[in-house]
This record gives sequence, C-alpha cells and structure tokens, in this order.
Amino acid sequence: MSSEIEKAYEYCRSVTKTHAKSFYFAAKFLPKHKRLPIYALYALCRHVDDEVDESGVENEREAAAAVENWRAKLDEIYFNAKTPKKNYELRITNDKRQTTKDKRQNLVLTAWRDLLKIYRIPRDLPLELMKGVLMDTHIKRYASFEELYVYCYRVASTVGLMSSEIFGYADEKTLEYAEALGIAMQLTNILRDVGEDAARNRIYLPAEDLRKFGVSEKQIFDNLPDENFINLMKFQIRRARGLYKKSENGIPLLEKDTRFAVLLALRFYAKILDEIERQNYDVFKRRAHTSFTQKIFSLPRIWRESREPAAN
Repeated sequence: MSSEIEKAYEYCRSVTKTHAKSFYFAAKFLPKHKRLPIYALYALCRHVDDEVDESGVENEREAAAAVENWRAKLDEIYFNAKTPKKNYELRITNDKRQTTKDKRQNLVLTAWRDLLKIYRIPRDLPLELMKGVLMDTHIKRYASFEELYVYCYRVASTVGLMSSEIFGYADEKTLEYAEALGIAMQLTNILRDVGEDAARNRIYLPAEDLRKFGVSEKQIFDNLPDENFINLMKFQIRRARGLYKKSENGIPLLEKDTRFAVLLALRFYAKILDEIERQNYDVFKRRAHTSFTQKIFSLPRIWRESREPAAN
C-alpha cells in the first residue's frame, strides 16, 4: 500500500470516528482488509451529505451541482478501476492549487479507487445514495410509508448493499436482508430526530400515519408528545423492530469474519428504540442514544449470538 493510499484510508477512518461513533465502534471488529474500505464507504456518504447541507437544502441548484461534482469524479474512478492509469492517483492528490475541500474529496476518491480493485460495488448504488441525499432539498413531507421507503432505501439501504460487497456473502438473499436493515436504521434515525427535523420544517413521519393516530403537524412543530403522538411512535417502533428482526436473518449468511461487527451495528442502532421508550417517547427534549458503557456490557452476549449457525 502506497503512502498516498494509506493517507487516504487514514483520513476516511478519522471521518468515521468523528461522525459515526457507533458505526466506528462496530467496524473496529472487522479484519483490517475489510475495515479500511468500510471507512472509505462511510466517508463518501458523509461528504456528499455534508456538501448538500453546506449548500443549503433550500438551494437546490447549488446542492445538485455539488452532488454532480461527486458523481462525475466517481464515474472517473469507476472508469479507471477498469482501465488503470499509472499517474491517476498522483493527479487527483498532488495538485497544489486544490482547496481543502478538493483535497479531502480526493483522499476519499483515492481510497475508493483502491477498494474497487478488490470489491465489486455496483456503480448504481452510490449514485442512488446521491439521489437520496438530494431529496432533502425539495421534499419535506412524505404522504405514505411507501414514499418514505424510497428515501430510506436511497440514503441507507444502499449503504448496506455496498457494505455487503465488502463483508462477503454466498447467498443473494443476503441483499434482501441488507436492504431491510438499512430501512430499519433510517427509520430509527427519523424517530430519534423528530424534534430536530421539525426545527428545520421537516416531517419524515408519513402523513397517512399522522392522520391515523390523530397527530397534527402543528403538534409536532410545537413539540407536544401527547397520548396520540406516543401511540404513533409505538407504531413506528414496532415497524422498525420488525425490519430489524427480518434483517437478522442475513447475519449468518455473511462471511464469518464480519458477522460480529454487523450484528453489533444492528444491536446498537436497535437499542436507540429502547432509549426512546425509556424517555417516554419524548424525542423533543433530548436525543436518544446508547452510551459507551451500554456498548461494552453488550459485547459478550452479541458475540455469542454472532456465532450461532444459520437457521434451517
């Protein structure tokens, strides 16, 4: 591994450690040859999302231009993965006229160029993720869970599907479970962040579900977790837990050296739902999260579960 590639992966590791603590904790249990590409995968997702946020979700044109820049460079990465050029790595990392943003982008792309030598991540998956990130620039409400599912698939299931190519699997059924896990995790994010999203004039909870439980948009904007809201949250938590349960069927189908790390990530995220319940579904006053102590004490049990054979 060249010094430039090492530098690129180290940067991706630092991004993951800073912005995704539970994900980073779980990834540490992967073998190094899989851990580094996972960092690169996360760093790409993070940078694309951040650039849209920096552009301002109200500025759809600027956000689209930022994402298009990533798409064009990623296309070039995929092209060069098939037809290597000796000077390509240096060209994208050593231009002294680059801005700090350019340099960081090129570190992520350098890591991606390296991981694509080994792992066959379909090009359409990162492109779908970019489409999902851009949805936040023009969609602030979802009429149904079917509509929300498309968003969750794009911003989260695509990450699970890309990760699966790094984790390794033998049965294509694994991808169905990876998709379910992505939906479960993103729905968990949505439930955890109802208050924060409302402050940005966003409501991800489907309008059909708000009507079903008698919850108004004004009530969410006013941060009022009454009995109707609690029943709505209970319904969504059951939906998320059903998806987590389905996704667990994919753990035994992964290569053995990745099962523990993936099950850790699943359990840590699902635990957020427990924390929401513990604070009586009031997701307005504080953000539900799992502590480092909770993670440590859960390791032995999750390790044992990860060693269990696949059910017949």
